[in-house]
Amino acid sequence: MSSINGSVAVVTGGSRGIGKALVEELYRRGAAKVYATARDPRAVTHPDAVPLALEVTDPGSVAAAADRAGDATILINNAGVLVAASFLGSPVDDVRREFEVNFFGPLLTTRAFVPIIERNGGGHILNMHSVLSWITIPSAEAYSASKSALWSQSNALRLALRPRGINVTGMHVGYVDTDMAAGVEAPKTSPESVAQQALDGLEADAPEVLADDLSRQVKAGLAADLTMLYPQLATTG
Repeated sequence: MSSINGSVAVVTGGSRGIGKALVEELYRRGAAKVYATARDPRAVTHPDAVPLALEVTDPGSVAAAADRAGDATILINNAGVLVAASFLGSPVDDVRREFEVNFFGPLLTTRAFVPIIERNGGGHILNMHSVLSWITIPSAEAYSASKSALWSQSNALRLALRPRGINVTGMHVGYVDTDMAAGVEAPKTSPESVAQQALDGLEADAPEVLADDLSRQVKAGLAADLTMLYPQLATTG
């Protein structure tokens, strides 16, 4: 079991939305210190959080953040971007941007913080996935692919890091009531509920957390025929 009480956590994208809720929940559970990262650290408003400048796609920025947060025992890879790039209709640079932030960003931060967490006696990494790790929708093709790749990354890291005293939890959720889903007319989970469930999973050393009915339904559909997730494939011309 991983304990948050007395821990030192780093939350990427910690100034708003789910990241802000995670910072608040970490302190409620007794974290000794929480580094909340943002491109502009002035955006971090929690009175107890330690603002930390971080651009997850910049190796130099990641290295500087790791130097600053050398006491970390928990890393939460929450920073992400939705460009809404399509594979055939968008510039390739837009597709690449989603992978740089959503896949390579967590990889860079994980590679930087693993030696720190290990040196500090072990700990935990929490990666914020998405229900779109398991299903692709037309308005988020590249985003879905980048989150699917992150899911695979988490699976690999879970195996590699467990012998080193570091557990990895993947958090899957559908629509969340944040700026990213502001235009979506569908049931949404609150950032506070996501944060609570994510940290429940972290403390229980759960490999994965599925935060809502949509995530549970889609995950179950992976074992079914492809038409279960993509019913349009069952139609005939």
